[in-house]
Amino acid sequence: MRDQVDDILEQWRRERPDLDVAPMGLFGRLTRLAAVVSRELEANFARHGLTGADFDVLATLRRAGAPHTLTVGRLQATMMISSGATTHRIDRLERRGLVARDPDPQDRRGVRVRLTDEGRALVDEAVATHLALEHALVADIPPARRDALTDLLRELLVSLSAPRNLVR
Repeated sequence: MRDQVDDILEQWRRERPDLDVAPMGLFGRLTRLAAVVSRELEANFARHGLTGADFDVLATLRRAGAPHTLTVGRLQATMMISSGATTHRIDRLERRGLVARDPDPQDRRGVRVRLTDEGRALVDEAVATHLALEHALVADIPPARRDALTDLLRELLVSLSAPRNLVR
């Protein structure tokens, strides 16, 4: 079994036999997979009238558990995005009635973001189709190999999340 990345690696090995291009195979495939998966996921979110960013906010609030409320700061940290991006996402979802802002009873200056009933119903529907799509995307890979791939990707993510001195 070959893919386009194999062709790219072959070309680099021919042109630069002095370089070890093996990591290019891994990261080239991760990049291409991310693009393919992103297109599929965004199309699914669009069927629910959402973007991936919208789903991220709604899903973060939903999985937080009842009362499905987080401070803006906690929401921002959980999603790992800037405060400006967080505000923009919340504004958009609030205009649609999917989230509401409430005063934080523990901090007079703070705000909590709450999933509305409409938002909860929508995210519950969207997460079901999201998971069905993800199952379909990996259906051709035997479960044991999926588990092994998941473990390897976790190992890579943990490794790359550690502070390090990279060649720049």
